[in-house]
Amino acid sequence: MKKYLPLVLKLVAAVIMLQTLFFKFSGAQESIDLFTKVAGENEQLMRIGTGVLELIASVLLFLPKRVWLGAGLTVGLMGGAIFSHLTKIGIEHNNDGGTLFIMAIITLVSGGILLFLNKKDIPYLNL
Repeated sequence: MKKYLPLVLKLVAAVIMLQTLFFKFSGAQESIDLFTKVAGENEQLMRIGTGVLELIASVLLFLPKRVWLGAGLTVGLMGGAIFSHLTKIGIEHNNDGGTLFIMAIITLVSGGILLFLNKKDIPYLNL
């Protein structure tokens, strides 16, 4: 199991982040509503920018020696998502029962564990 844990964590984080890209990039109304709550008139910039960063993080998770970078980006993005849910969006958005919030927590935890497991690859930390 220990051998497969990193792969499972990468897949969980990447699948969750990648499944939301269609909604972000296509301008789905649910995504527009959510990002309008967070960014107001800068909704489109934040929605597309977040999608691009999530795509980059998902790719980096599968590049040897760059897993730490993808994991760090994942932690940062999901930390921002969780903070937004707690301060502006609410735990439940659009009657989703808190699904988006829970997915952000799962992704944050997956990214955090991956970051810890790959700490030896982080430049300048000398761990």
